[in-house]
Amino acid sequence: MPDRMPDCTHACMPRPLVVRCGALGDMVLLTPLLALLHQRYGLAADVLGAGAWTAPLYAGHPDVHRVLLLGSRKRPYWTDPRQWRAVAQLRSGGRRPVYVCDELATTPLARLLARAGFDAGDLLWVGAHPECARTHWVERWLAFGALDAPRWPGAAQALTEAAPRLFISASAAADCGAWLARRGWAGRPLLLLHAGNKRTLKRGGTRGRLGDSKAWPDARWLALLQAMHARVPAAIILLTGTAPEQAWLRRLARASGLAAAQAIGDDLPLPRLLALQARAAGMISVDTGPAHSAAALGCPLLVLYGAASAAAWLPRAPTGSPVLWLGGQDAGRARLLDTAADAVIEAWNTLPLRSPT
Repeated sequence: MPDRMPDCTHACMPRPLVVRCGALGDMVLLTPLLALLHQRYGLAADVLGAGAWTAPLYAGHPDVHRVLLLGSRKRPYWTDPRQWRAVAQLRSGGRRPVYVCDELATTPLARLLARAGFDAGDLLWVGAHPECARTHWVERWLAFGALDAPRWPGAAQALTEAAPRLFISASAAADCGAWLARRGWAGRPLLLLHAGNKRTLKRGGTRGRLGDSKAWPDARWLALLQAMHARVPAAIILLTGTAPEQAWLRRLARASGLAAAQAIGDDLPLPRLLALQARAAGMISVDTGPAHSAAALGCPLLVLYGAASAAAWLPRAPTGSPVLWLGGQDAGRARLLDTAADAVIEAWNTLPLRSPT
């Protein structure tokens, strides 16, 4: 049985470690857990993640002390310098409570954490606590964060906001302002359209196949662009996405015939996307990571679902800004293709927009 540290106040509590090798939306949804642990232990958590974008996502976040990057969990330890570095960094932080928020590929994680000096007395595995199961991920993380690791009892219980929150650094805000000025868009209202997801252009640029439940015909995206322009004629409509999606986004923008429609997938580092979301009057997105970051930054949002459940995955806004949704499992649909353009346009026209900033 692991030895137990005595109950104590924040003054003698260690810095918690949160392990989550998730995608962008997963890491946004994790922020209420980070806020809860900050309150309970009195110290912002370290986060062990996988994506290089994790550090920019959490830059300036008051509930994150530092981000440690693991890289691939599947690569053999002795061949992967990133794992060596992560173990060294974890050892330097000493023993502490560890909240492991992954349920897949846990064996490599367990081995890595053991190499870093942790044992069962330090570790909480979310998959071992079915009592934390909730419909929405935020409630699940808050239930998990209320638990104590065996060796670390007595952290203060706390209440926290049940919505993710992100922060924009001064440098990211300044970069965004300068970028808009260079493009000639300073002072214009901004609307954002995020039509792609990680399956959009996989394996040779084939779009809308390979089980992509969020694919929608280009003709419907073009109708939606026209509706966005009709509602806010003065706005620049930015088609956001990734560099591999840029050719498709550019074709959509050109096919719309709207000078206001601009594809920016090849010029959109994550800090700039977040800063644009903090400024924009509104956004329409398929159910993917940038939808969650938009809501966390208070951007009014309409989310379009394929097969997923909004009850589990609906983005949440800490400021009370509106989040509307259509489609998905909760509407009895398995594909975005089953959602008509007219229904999306009607929902868009009812979404309360934010005043330009």
